[in-house]
Amino acid sequence: MDKQTEIEAAVFRRLLQHLDDNKQVQNIELMNLAGFCRNCLSKWMVTAAQERGVELDYDAAREQVYGMPYNEWKAKYQTEATPEQLATFNNSSSN
Repeated sequence: MDKQTEIEAAVFRRLLQHLDDNKQVQNIELMNLAGFCRNCLSKWMVTAAQERGVELDYDAAREQVYGMPYNEWKAKYQTEATPEQLATFNNSSSN
């Protein structure tokens, strides 16, 4: 692995740690503000794996991103979206 790839991998691991440390930040907030969320990262992982001939299913990717099975994370940490969050999300061009 070259240094650039090592740096990028370290940054990605730090991003996942930051998201894990800030579980109160909901996916809908990420989508509304940044145009991506934890689920997007999971989908990007699946795509990157497929492009490299590696099999990785969506549930396994989500477990890597969330640090636990998605259903467990959702039950523990996901809150109901507010009407305002849903309106912003539904009016956004990034979803």
